Amino acid sequence: MENKRAAGILLHPSSLPSPHGIGDLGPSVYAFIDFLQQAGLGLWQVLPLGPTGYGDSPYQCFSAFAGNPALLSLTQLVEDGLLTQTEVDALPALPANTANPDGAMALKLPLLQKAFARFHPGADYDCFCQQSAFWLPDYALFRAIKDHLYTLRQTGEKDASYRDFVQSTAGRLTAEQIDDQYFGALWYSWPKALVHRQTAALKAMMDKLSQAIAFQTFLQYLFFRQWANVKAYANAAKIRIIGDLPIFVSLDSADAWSRQELFLLDEDGFPAKVAGVPPDYFSPTGQLWGNPVYRWQTHQKDGFAWWIERIRTQLRLADLLRIDHFRGFKSNYQIPFGSQTAQTGSWHPGPGKALFDAVKTALGSLPLLAEDLGIITPQVEALRLSCGLPGMKVLQFAFGDTAQNPYLPHNYEKNCIVYTGTHDNDTSIGWYQTVSEKEKDYFRRYTSSSGASPGWDLIRLAMASTADTAIFPLQDVLCLDGSARMNTPGRLGGNWHWRFSMAQLLPSYAHDLHGLAELFGRLAPPKNSPTDSSSEPSDVSPENKP
Repeated sequence: MENKRAAGILLHPSSLPSPHGIGDLGPSVYAFIDFLQQAGLGLWQVLPLGPTGYGDSPYQCFSAFAGNPALLSLTQLVEDGLLTQTEVDALPALPANTANPDGAMALKLPLLQKAFARFHPGADYDCFCQQSAFWLPDYALFRAIKDHLYTLRQTGEKDASYRDFVQSTAGRLTAEQIDDQYFGALWYSWPKALVHRQTAALKAMMDKLSQAIAFQTFLQYLFFRQWANVKAYANAAKIRIIGDLPIFVSLDSADAWSRQELFLLDEDGFPAKVAGVPPDYFSPTGQLWGNPVYRWQTHQKDGFAWWIERIRTQLRLADLLRIDHFRGFKSNYQIPFGSQTAQTGSWHPGPGKALFDAVKTALGSLPLLAEDLGIITPQVEALRLSCGLPGMKVLQFAFGDTAQNPYLPHNYEKNCIVYTGTHDNDTSIGWYQTVSEKEKDYFRRYTSSSGASPGWDLIRLAMASTADTAIFPLQDVLCLDGSARMNTPGRLGGNWHWRFSMAQLLPSYAHDLHGLAELFGRLAPPKNSPTDSSSEPSDVSPENKP
C-alpha cells in the first residue's frame, strides 16, 4: 500500500439494503460510496466476492475467480433494457434484515433467465470472454453440470453413480455425509467419467448443456460489468477498494475439479488432508476449514501460473488485495481428511517468497496486504517484511495483558493496517460487553473513556494511531451490539447474514468520521483532485453509475 495515512470501512456488499433478499450492486451501493466520500474516507474493504456455496461463506466459494450472481442488481438490468420495471416490481419482497443468498438467487433466477433470452452479445461481451478465458469455460461448465445433476438427484433416486460414490468413499464419510454430498451434487460424487474429466464425457455435457453454460457465462459478464461500474464510481470519488483473497479454495469448486493436479487429491477427488488452524483465540479445538491443500511443487513447476491469473483477475475488481491467512505461504496446517476437529493436524512448508516474486515479475507490483493474525512465527514475519507487505493489527486483541502487547497502538510500525475488529470478531460493543473487568479497565484507562461508546472509542484510537491505514466495520460506526456480528469462526450456520438499512446511515456519522479523519491526517483527497495510478478504472469500463 502507499505510504500515506488513510482510513475506511469494512462492509460486504451482501450487507447492503435491497428488496431482494441480499445486498446487491444497485442504488444502495452508490449511496454507500457517497457516504464514504462525505465521511472523508478513502477506502472500502469487502470480503471475497465469489459465488457462495454451503453455509453462505464468502471463504467457501464455487470459484476463486467468478463473481456472485446473487449480488446482481435487477435495477441495473432494467436500465440496460434487459428487464422491465413491471417485471421487477412484481417480485415479492424478502426480509430486509438478513442476507439470504439462496432465497435471493431463487427469486432473481427467472428474471435473469428472461434477461439472458433478450441479450445480444457485443464486442464488450467478446472482450470479457477473452479476458476470462483462463477460468470462465471451466467454471461455466462446472456450474451447468452441478445444477443439472442437482436437479436430477432431487427426485431421490439413486443410480449407478451413487453406488460408485459409496464405494469410493471407502469408509471416509458417514452415511449422512454420503447422502448430503451426493444429493448436493458435489463434483467428486459425479459419474466417474466427469470426475476424471474424460474428453468424451465433457464433450457430451457441453453439447447437452450448451444453453446452461451460455447462461452461466452471461451471469459472469453481468457481474463483472456491474462491479466495474461500482469500482469506477468509487475511484472517481477517490475511494480505493480493498478486495479479499482467501489462500485456499473450496473443495467443491470449479478450481479443484478443473485443476485437480494442483491440489492434494486422490484419483476419486478426495483430499488426503484439509486446511485449518490449530487451537487459538477463536476456538479451543482449532478450526477445521475442510479446504484442499496445494501441491506447491506443481504450482512452482509452471511458474505459479494459476496464482498469477487469480490475482490478475481479482485486481480487475479491487485496487488492493488482502491476502487471507498469509502465514500459510510460509507453512500451512494440514489435518487428515475425516478428522472431527483440527487438533490432529501438523505444519507443512508453503512456497515462501518464490510465489510473490513470480507474481511481481508477471504483474509488476504487489498491491497486497497480509492477514498475519494467529500463530505468527519470526519466519512468517520475515517473509512478510521481505515482500514489503503491511500486516494487520486488531484493537480488540490489545487490552488483555501488558503494555508490550503488539496490538496496542504505541507498539505499531507505520506500515500496518489497524482494525477495530474484523469480520471474524464480535462488534466492538459486543466485545466490550463480554470481556473481563480487567480488560475493560485497561481499555478505559488507555482510551481515557468511560466505556459508554466502545465502538467509537476504538475508531478514534485507530484513527489516532501511527498505522498508515485504519479500517473499521460499519457495525462499529452504527453502534451495534453483538447481534450484528458477521461471523463466529468455528460455528456452523448462522453466519454472514447481517444487513443494515439506509435509515441507519445517519449524516451525523459521516460528519463525525470526517472530523476524525481530518484531525488525524487521514482525510481522503477531494473528489475532483487529479487522478493517480491507484484510481485507474477497471479494464471492463461501461458507464460509471446507473
